[in-house]
Amino acid sequence: MHSKHNLIDAIRTHNPTAPIQWLSDFSPEALRVYLDHLLSTLDPKQSAWVRPGDTPAITSRSAAA
Repeated sequence: MHSKHNLIDAIRTHNPTAPIQWLSDFSPEALRVYLDHLLSTLDPKQSAWVRPGDTPAITSRSAAA
């Protein structure tokens, strides 16, 4: 398993606009799912990304006060 820091670095390699502070609020598991999703978009043979069954389809976050 990659460390949270390594996952954030890998995500920012493919999505440099993702703020580090925002990404650091997520769990390592959530970051891994997001990274897997990003990596799947790089494979032209990949027809669709399949969301893991244990993750919700719709989520929301509240802005920090």
